[in-house]
Amino acid sequence: MATFMDVHTGMQGITADQLMEAHRADLAIEAQEGVHFKQAWADPESGTVYCLSEAPDAEAVRRIHERTGHPAAEIHPVPLEV
Repeated sequence: MATFMDVHTGMQGITADQLMEAHRADLAIEAQEGVHFKQAWADPESGTVYCLSEAPDAEAVRRIHERTGHPAAEIHPVPLEV
């Protein structure tokens, strides 16, 4: 499994409850694509949301986010971790 960081934009004003709801929606169907969403962060002022996941590829991440109604603007592989 590879690690990915994806970025969502246009989510100004997102609350902790809304972030959790979006994260739970991803968790509910992640296994269908072999993805595991590990964590999510948000900046309500800029409207930027970040999600860290493990997945077979970026397209699997993209498909889950699209199906749950919050498509990612960018998906970046994270090949090195310390």
